[in-house]
Formats: sequence, structure tokens, C-alpha cells
Amino acid sequence: MKSMLKPLFIAGLLATAGLTAFSQSPMNPMGAGMGHDRMDKRGHMDPSRMQAHMDKKNAALKAKLKLTAAQEAGWATYVAAMKPPADMMARQAQHAELAKLPTPERIDKMKTLHGQHMAEMTTAMDKQGEATKTFYATLTPEQKKTFDGAPMPHRGDKGHMSGLGAGKGPGPAKP
Repeated sequence: MKSMLKPLFIAGLLATAGLTAFSQSPMNPMGAGMGHDRMDKRGHMDPSRMQAHMDKKNAALKAKLKLTAAQEAGWATYVAAMKPPADMMARQAQHAELAKLPTPERIDKMKTLHGQHMAEMTTAMDKQGEATKTFYATLTPEQKKTFDGAPMPHRGDKGHMSGLGAGKGPGPAKP
């Protein structure tokens, strides 16, 4: 059993290192394709552009829902919960710093950062899920049908999605 763990551990480390190297350079340096309007010159997500994009999509969904005055507070809470993390730029700086570390230190640092990021993502998803459920409960049956037909909102940070999953479900219209 112990002899099998070493090759699996090495394979995992190589896969992690390869994934890190792959994720540090944009897939399409020209910025073409999905989300290019939310990227800066280096291919990183630009939080201000991403927020403008989300605001546009939220406005379109809000118009389709035809909210009542009583639903406005729930909408505001929902939209606030769906905002991307404020520390996105700090994460990009952390990835640049990782490249400067020797491999063993980089692996240890990556494990720590990954654990922190996963905990933050779980907390954010819980917050988003509760805000969505609370807002959804205030909708009429017709509004729920409209909301259910809207695609899930994209987070924009390297293609991750917010909410409960991909495809149809609560959230603003597709980009």
C-alpha cells in the first residue's frame, strides 16, 4: 500500500504544478472569446469591467422580472451576495509570487492557498445560495419561471461559476 502512495503523490504534485503553470498564462492572449471584455491587457480579469458586466446583466434580469416595491430589498440583498470577491487582484499577485518560489516551497504554499480559497468559496456559495433562496421566495410564480430560465451568473475569475451550478437556474442572463 505504501509503495503505491509515492507514485500517486508525485503524480499529484506534477499535475498541480502543471495546472498552476497552465493557469498563469491566458488561453487566448489576444483576448478573444468569452469574457474578453472583462480582461485587462495581461489576460487577467479586471474587477471594474467585470462589475460593469454584472451590473448590465442584473439590470436586464431585473427588468424581465418586473419587481414590485416590496421585492426591491430582496433584490438588493441578492445582487450584493453575487458580487465577486474583493480580493481577486490579491490572488493574482499571490500567483505571481508563487512563480518565484522553489518548487518544494511553491507546493506547500499552493496547498495552503488552495485550502484558504476553497473555504472562502464555500462560504461565498453558502451566502449566495441563501440570498438566492430568500429572494426567490418573494417572487410570484410567473417571476419564478423567468428567474428559473435565466442562466447562472458567471463569477468571471478564471471561469469559475457562482451560485449552485452551471446551466439554467437563478441568475442574470448569459453574456
